[in-house]
Amino acid sequence: MNDWNTFWYLSSVIAVLAATTFFTRALPFLLLSRVSNHPLLEHLGRFLPPIVMVLLVVYSFKNDAAMSVDFLPELACLALVAGLHIAFRQALLSIVGGTAAYMALVQMGFG
Repeated sequence: MNDWNTFWYLSSVIAVLAATTFFTRALPFLLLSRVSNHPLLEHLGRFLPPIVMVLLVVYSFKNDAAMSVDFLPELACLALVAGLHIAFRQALLSIVGGTAAYMALVQMGFG
């Protein structure tokens, strides 16, 4: 293959992948637009995000279950995130605050 054929081949592959990704992301919105007020979807929309967050926290701590000294930075940052969220009710502030505190602790050698 020469350079021109390679360019068109790669461009077509990227275009097909981009279109496929777009349609797989847009398809649920198109298909579920008529049932968006269904009680089951409203229930899932209300309770699924906190459940997913709890699962992510459990997954992050699964290897540190021995409660060793290495576990303390994660536990401190988890308490900080919980405190920030209880005090301000701003998810972005909680996420950024916890991440910044954890990165600072890791950079100082605590993690």
